[in-house]
Amino acid sequence: MDSPEVMVSTWSCEQVARWLREEGFGEYVVLLCTTHRLDGTSLLSLTEADLRGPPLGLSVLGDIKRLALALRRLQSQNQAQMEELGLGSTDSLTPVGASVASAGPECGRNGADRRCNGGEHSCNGTELRLRNIDRQNSYDSGDAPCHTHSNGRCRQHHLAGRLDPELWKTAMSSIYVMLVFGFTSFVMVLVHERVPDMRTYPPLPDIFLDSVPRIPWAFAMAEACGLILCYIFILILLLHKHRSILFRRLCSLMGTVFLLRSFTMFVTSLSVPGQHLQCASKTYDDTWGKLQRALAIWSGFGMTLTGVHTCGDYMFSGHTVVITMLNFFVTEYTPRSWNLIHTISWVLNLFGIFFILAAHEHYSIDVFIAFYITTRLFLYYHTLANTRAYQHSRRARIWFPMFSFFECNVNGPVPNQYHWPFSRPAFMKTLIG
Repeated sequence: MDSPEVMVSTWSCEQVARWLREEGFGEYVVLLCTTHRLDGTSLLSLTEADLRGPPLGLSVLGDIKRLALALRRLQSQNQAQMEELGLGSTDSLTPVGASVASAGPECGRNGADRRCNGGEHSCNGTELRLRNIDRQNSYDSGDAPCHTHSNGRCRQHHLAGRLDPELWKTAMSSIYVMLVFGFTSFVMVLVHERVPDMRTYPPLPDIFLDSVPRIPWAFAMAEACGLILCYIFILILLLHKHRSILFRRLCSLMGTVFLLRSFTMFVTSLSVPGQHLQCASKTYDDTWGKLQRALAIWSGFGMTLTGVHTCGDYMFSGHTVVITMLNFFVTEYTPRSWNLIHTISWVLNLFGIFFILAAHEHYSIDVFIAFYITTRLFLYYHTLANTRAYQHSRRARIWFPMFSFFECNVNGPVPNQYHWPFSRPAFMKTLIG
């Protein structure tokens, strides 16, 4: 079917599907021919960049390269048809440098924030093939190629090293997490009002708590582990080139987990896990008294080291959430070769969890659920962000609108690049970058 005599430009979707199967790409027939209605004309204009980018987004590198080679063979065998369609063979087969040079100023590439040709040129014809710029060359030169968006205009994606910090989104995520913390503090006040009476509802059976004697100072040590992890993350945040994106992700994830925690501890009131806790039901005179108590919890970050003591907020452990989330951010946003930092982070995480249980401040199930929810949400969030899978899933955009909003302009994984953010001292800028 791919002989020069056949008029590929007249092929129907079914004929394109037959060609794909003959070339060994039958698994992509549904995507290309059924979903995107690829016919002969569009097949001749298809490029490797089209295969990689949205809306196709093929992820298997070997398949991308083999399909691109098959397309080039088909295009070379049908040069006359391509010229009739205004798709000269030189457009897709000419080396990268010559293609860009011959294309003229259609795509301005002098900064990560500039739009191609002022954003006034539709991405069709030659512009579509300009997207087939070698990515490694783009990284080396610091340039950013054009990509199409759903509005049909040509806009530069921010490549690694040129990610837009979008400080206003970071500010919104900060407001979000602070509001969630305030709401959680108020829910903790409500939960304390209806904590089960210890004489009627003794502590529930728990294998760990029943087997390990209580260590009075353990909870303070758990909070100390959390503080050390917090200081490590603040240092990483200070030196990381993309600190705005890191902080935005931390706020959105932390806020979402604590919002879920507010509902779980409000819906289900567990009996206190230890007789040492003085957790009698506490009633406030009016709403203003509740708000004052919530403000005290909020300003003290819910920590016993700051004098905050709460009861009833057991399902699930907020301390475990914070310690685990900080550990995952420290290990994710530092180079894989920083084994010492990763080991310290994990040791602090695991010892923090142990100290929470050893203090008999939470049931084992509280800690387990907190660790599981935090890690799964972190991994799910970063998998979606790194693969940009949400761009192809309407369901993901519906169920996670905040995620889609915060991550829409982050193109793939955030590189771990560091630099000294201040002008002085000069040797630090030279040392770190």
